[in-house]
Amino acid sequence: MGGIYGGIDFGTTNSSAALSESGKIPYIVPLEGPEITIPTALFFGDNQKVSFGREAMRRYMLGEQGRCMRSIKRILGTSLMKTGTLVNGRSVKFEDILKCFLRHLKRQMDEAAGQSVENVVLGRPVHFRDNDAEGDVRAEGELRQAARETGFAHIEFQYEPIAAAFAHEAKLKAEKLACVVDIGGGTSDFTIIRLGGGRDGKPDRRDDILASAGVRIGGNDFDKELALKAFMPELGMYTTYGEKSLFVPTSQYFELAEWSSVNNLYTYQNFRIVNEILVQAHEPEKYGRLREIMEKERGHNLLAETENLKIALTSADSRLSRLNFLDGCPEITVKSADFESSIQEEMQKLEQVLKDCLVQAGVAPEKVELVILTGGSTEIPVLQRSVRRIFPQALLSQENKLASVGLGLAFDSRRRFG
Repeated sequence: MGGIYGGIDFGTTNSSAALSESGKIPYIVPLEGPEITIPTALFFGDNQKVSFGREAMRRYMLGEQGRCMRSIKRILGTSLMKTGTLVNGRSVKFEDILKCFLRHLKRQMDEAAGQSVENVVLGRPVHFRDNDAEGDVRAEGELRQAARETGFAHIEFQYEPIAAAFAHEAKLKAEKLACVVDIGGGTSDFTIIRLGGGRDGKPDRRDDILASAGVRIGGNDFDKELALKAFMPELGMYTTYGEKSLFVPTSQYFELAEWSSVNNLYTYQNFRIVNEILVQAHEPEKYGRLREIMEKERGHNLLAETENLKIALTSADSRLSRLNFLDGCPEITVKSADFESSIQEEMQKLEQVLKDCLVQAGVAPEKVELVILTGGSTEIPVLQRSVRRIFPQALLSQENKLASVGLGLAFDSRRRFG
């Protein structure tokens, strides 16, 4: 099938790609200058120019007219996939937006390879959709079709946590019983797998994979809960209006709190509701900030600040956030304890899915020798404490956590296509 094979980790928040060539160790492809990952973001400017990744976010943050799209992976398998969304006044299907991004990744891979890459292993979560087998099959089929129409001739899939395990396996000198903890932007996946001891040369690894489990909770959900707790009260959430002192509606805040739904905030209906409430608001200064975000379409700025806040709180006890995209530049101090309390429910669910995975594998936690952490959200202290509590005897590996899935997919592509 040719001497060069690729792996693509199409992520909710970030994406990566890697190549495997005959006789060479698989390597990560730079996707944006020297950067080995690229934010899964597109910006469609009024001038018809499409930008990707950091450049897409930069153009949007500078206030350039156009449409910014993020978290498109979360639409896979949903009824939205075949529908259109307005992009600069014209309807564009989400499947075409997906192909646009994949086409950009393929161009970078082709350039790095010096030829067209036709064989690819795509990463996928253990479950695209929770408790929705048909939606899960549909999501994989939609991603496969998009990759085919992008120009890939031979397409296979691998679970993302298994791919991360393959990336780490190349460095092992002895056999290890490992657990992969893959906290992505939209999903979290866990795999119990035997690694090393010459197993990497086996053509079929099914016997080494003891169990896999996943849930539709990820870094974007942490961002959402943090935004709702830290920022939305300063935008009027939980305030009241009118003679009966009713609480203001919350639907606009929930739309504002997620990358995948923020563009839905700027509808005529939402403007009508917010305008009617604003004249009756008991705290118009706060509620007016919601109206200002809608009017200026600054929702992505708030989400970017939320993401920056989350990252800062992984290594600091508190952080001062300045909402400098709003009049008066409101300042809000957020403590790490506030963040941890906001994601307590999500953490409990993740712990339960991980424990269920161990039961499914028939493995006692103390038997696990290696825990492989992958995904940026594995840096969150409360998550690391949880992992250490469950696996007190295990070594924690955190190498190349942002691109290990993409690299592991390239290792897998060599096994499948080589």
